[in-house]
Amino acid sequence: MKTPADIITRLQLMSQDGTKSDRRLAGLVLSDLDFASKAAISEIAARVGVSEPTVTRFCRNLGCEGLRDFKFYLAQAIAIGAQYLSPEPLNRDVREQRIASAITEAAISAMQRASENLDMKVLVGVAARIAGSGNVLCIGSGGISSMMATEMQNRLFRLGLSALAQVDGQLQRMYAAVATPETTVVAFSVSGYARSVIEAVQVAQQYGAATVAITAPDSALSKAADTVIHFQPLEDGNIYKPTSSRYALMAIVDMIATSVAETRGPKVLENLRRIKQSVNTLKVDDPRLPLGD
Repeated sequence: MKTPADIITRLQLMSQDGTKSDRRLAGLVLSDLDFASKAAISEIAARVGVSEPTVTRFCRNLGCEGLRDFKFYLAQAIAIGAQYLSPEPLNRDVREQRIASAITEAAISAMQRASENLDMKVLVGVAARIAGSGNVLCIGSGGISSMMATEMQNRLFRLGLSALAQVDGQLQRMYAAVATPETTVVAFSVSGYARSVIEAVQVAQQYGAATVAITAPDSALSKAADTVIHFQPLEDGNIYKPTSSRYALMAIVDMIATSVAETRGPKVLENLRRIKQSVNTLKVDDPRLPLGD
């Protein structure tokens, strides 16, 4: 029997397209997850007004062997996504003022926590290694980590370094396979368990590359890399708001980039001047604007 990958989605579909009894049962489960996960088959049948064999058929139509199997997958879904299934109601009267403060305060708090927990000696050492590298491979997988890999490339190329970001898992391995002892791999993973990133780090090490991970302590990636900058996100429970971990990681990227620039010294200034000059060809004459667009 096919294992249900996402029991909640199957329930939602069945509540719309199932038989009459299946629709009623699916509706009961979705409206009262706690009851459905704990009730006996007789209680579920009585609540909906169907027979116990009908409840069993319902479970099998969902891809489960029976009620016990169904409850197992339902419990998993509740453990993983309960906060998204029964969110707190929004107070729309204060929505505008609340959104602005929620985003800014959470971003500031995330960056402060990251700064307080950083080992700056490790970070400065990583920057020194990057500053002297022949080339830098920046890798990450997923929404946040892939963005950080790209941002690290964006910060480093303007400092005169040969930096490349790869967010495709297979290309990460391929580029890692052509690493040399002059290569530094900078790997991002918030969880520390992105398989393609871990494997790319291990491949690059075979060819003598130095590997740096910005990731969770004691994770698989932290154990694989030569040097680790520990990063442990702490979410605030607001499920409607994008994660503030992005700002904290961005701050770490900027700290590394600043340290690299200071390590390389005045020779980075000519590249920065050229970039500023190139932007000026777009008729952007305000010197106060950032370097780039």
